[in-house]
Amino acid sequence: MTYDLIIVGAGIAGHTAAIYAARKRMNFLYVSETFGGQYYESGEILNYPGIVETNGVEFAKIMKKQMEFNKIKLNENEKVEKIEKKKNIFKIKTNKGEYESKSVIIATGSHPRKLDVKGEEEFLKKGVTYCAICDGPLYNKMEIAIIGGGNSALEAVDFTNKIAKKVYLIHRRNEFRAYEYLLERLKGMKNVEIITPANVKEIMGNKFVTGIKIEHKGKERELKVSGVFVEIGRVPNTDFVKNLVKLDKGGHIIVDVYTKTSVQGLFSAGDCTSIQNYQYAVSAGQGCTALLEAAKYIAEEEGKK
Repeated sequence: MTYDLIIVGAGIAGHTAAIYAARKRMNFLYVSETFGGQYYESGEILNYPGIVETNGVEFAKIMKKQMEFNKIKLNENEKVEKIEKKKNIFKIKTNKGEYESKSVIIATGSHPRKLDVKGEEEFLKKGVTYCAICDGPLYNKMEIAIIGGGNSALEAVDFTNKIAKKVYLIHRRNEFRAYEYLLERLKGMKNVEIITPANVKEIMGNKFVTGIKIEHKGKERELKVSGVFVEIGRVPNTDFVKNLVKLDKGGHIIVDVYTKTSVQGLFSAGDCTSIQNYQYAVSAGQGCTALLEAAKYIAEEEGKK
């Protein structure tokens, strides 16, 4: 079987594309290594049109209901390993099989950037985490460290400060790059100690994390913590297409305003693209655009026959 379209990635960009594909009754395949993208890493969601207030976990539930309503099947736990184009047909190889399609939408999102310090890999899931929403409740009445200075770091502080006994917020710069409302909230948190400029040098522990070693204003300092939440940015999930499409210096897929890539028939949407803003509304819009452009591309190609 040759599909009209294969959608890769199950975050909001991929979900939006799948919803529109289902409504158009397209012959499409929807695959992803995991479900949810950044849903399970998001804190409060206060700026998505039509939803006054929610969080990532609840948002994921809504999307699952919408998928069920539209009878969308997701091939979960299926990782795309390679995509190539021969003539006008895309060949997609996954860990579970091989497929053919007339067009492809890549919406694989991004993953957390790592500190790359001693102890980080050793204590992963043993005190080191990249998701405050997922793991924050495990550190009730404990002392934790949150690393980063952007929205995700301050959202993590906002979520965990009512759970943890004390929160150390560690950032390598003096200035924070986050929404004003998060900065305002930070001022009223009495159990939060801000340490800037500082760099984490090592994560220490036995079976589990017991502390971190930082360099602060030229001096080394040790902090006793039970949890380390790393919130220092994201890396696009695009390695599997690096030899197929043009990427920017950060590894994002270069797209135009129509979500078109350097390869005809291949579209991309969401946080893996060169115009990512790490916003649900933006990714949803791109997912919609990608699907409409893919449908247009298929119709044009059929018209040439």
